[in-house]
Amino acid sequence: MATDIVSQLADSLAKTGVEDGELSYKGQGQKLDDAQSVGEMVKEIQDFEGLQALRLEGNTVGLEAAQAIAKALETKKDFKRCHWSDMFTGRLRSEIPPSLISLGDALMSAGARLTVLDLSDNAFGPDGVKGIEKLLKSPSCFTLQELRLNNCGMGIGGGKILAASLIQCHKKSSTEGTPLCLKVFVAGRNRLENEGAKALAQAFQLMGSLEEVHMPQNGINHPGVTALATAMQHNAGLRILNLNDNTFTEKGAIAMAQALKNLRSVQVINFGDCLVRPAGAKAIAETVSEGLPILKDLNLSYGEITDKAALAVAEAVKGKDQLEKLDLNGNCLGEDGCRAVKEAMEGINMGDILGSLSDDEGEPEEDDEDEDDDDEDEDDLDEELEEEEEEEEEEEEEEEEEEEEEENISNKFSTPPSAPRPPDVASFLSFPSPDKLLKLGTKRALLIEQQVNVSDAAKTAEAFLKIASVYKEDSSDVKAAVLESVDALLKKAFSSASFQGYNFVSSLLVLLGLIKSEDKVKPVLVVPGHLQALEHVVQQDYFPKESVAVLEAFMSRNSKTLESCGSARNKLQSTMQKLRAES
Repeated sequence: MATDIVSQLADSLAKTGVEDGELSYKGQGQKLDDAQSVGEMVKEIQDFEGLQALRLEGNTVGLEAAQAIAKALETKKDFKRCHWSDMFTGRLRSEIPPSLISLGDALMSAGARLTVLDLSDNAFGPDGVKGIEKLLKSPSCFTLQELRLNNCGMGIGGGKILAASLIQCHKKSSTEGTPLCLKVFVAGRNRLENEGAKALAQAFQLMGSLEEVHMPQNGINHPGVTALATAMQHNAGLRILNLNDNTFTEKGAIAMAQALKNLRSVQVINFGDCLVRPAGAKAIAETVSEGLPILKDLNLSYGEITDKAALAVAEAVKGKDQLEKLDLNGNCLGEDGCRAVKEAMEGINMGDILGSLSDDEGEPEEDDEDEDDDDEDEDDLDEELEEEEEEEEEEEEEEEEEEEEEENISNKFSTPPSAPRPPDVASFLSFPSPDKLLKLGTKRALLIEQQVNVSDAAKTAEAFLKIASVYKEDSSDVKAAVLESVDALLKKAFSSASFQGYNFVSSLLVLLGLIKSEDKVKPVLVVPGHLQALEHVVQQDYFPKESVAVLEAFMSRNSKTLESCGSARNKLQSTMQKLRAES
């Protein structure tokens, strides 16, 4: 009896969060389509005196339901924290902006003063940013301290709208004597690229109040990195800077190293997978040696850093009493280089701080005495080639748009259109995006089949994940294109007598980070689309039923790599359980 009472009390407290004025429906997986479906929630919101926070993560909210919730929030003047990540799964993209506008209008009507706005994992694109544009410019956001928009698909356009809104908010709030002092900015996986990063850098420089900046995996190259570096110099209180998986090259790394020299509060630097290369690593080492007195975590993994540059970094951390971790894994040190770095760290009594070097790529192919100088020259050339390729891709996209316009005009006057540009499968598989997949046309499945060597189970698993990464539940065209492509690829693979299905599943688990690899394979960043596409695959006749049990066993484990895919993971597990029960 006592146990039941304690359990009920714990559930009640978990739901209402009385101590900090929080009402939580987090992770309940409710499908809230209309006003009737949120009737009980609306009443609880209305009855909650002094409501400060509302958690809606892990539910799916339709337009009518959002409008009903918004109506209930119109009187909540004490409201401060919007925990609204992952709340539009399965909704049409056209539904999301009006839902956000309704919620934003309600908060403005209530006279709320927000401190936290979290809309991560909603994949609403640039239009979604427009949905919060008015709110961001309003007095309700003059007090905003944390803005979290991770994995929202904002793109360059959304990044520019967001930057302009923050600049306007700062200007308006400054005229009232309370300038916007944003402390935490999170916008990973948004395809912001250089132009989006440059726009946001202007806002960051103006505010000068940031303590945490998380912008991993945004396709930012050295022009955008350099702009961010300039902005960071104006944020003296910066503690955490995470730009993982963008492409610095030397120019970006050197600019960032210079910017960090005068920042005394930095504790965490994550430049992993940023291609900082030897010259960039040496510049960062110099900054570490001369400053950053309270640095705790330095990640320079997977950056094509050679042994001499890595040694410079190891020597630079000497005397950093608060350092807890140095990550140099996945670079190009070679066996001797790895040994030298380990000995250097042990020599300054910091051997336990050095992370694993198990994924080291080995020494570069060319091993000249002046390899650093040669590398710098080659890197400059590589960088120019990368920039030219990017410019060519942008020009191609612009030309395609112009061709479409010209085609429309020429059709109007009965003039035959020009021949379409041939689709580029390699470009899609290198840098997947929904638009690129759709532009491959109706023969996309065949084109992908021809591009991927399906006799190689590992490459097939990698290709599957790249295709699945662009899956969108709220876009019927993209969803159909993804499923059609993975079906064609995997049906061809599993129908081959030489294809090893077990190796495919093993490779898939390695890439998803669910098992460790002996071949230094780096896991991907798992997104819901991976699991949503996989849920489709396991139900197909071509997929071996014995492999379902293997996948289910690993998916049921408590893994951090799947934490951001809660609802997709739960649905996949449920589907696999049903399949096993039926077999």
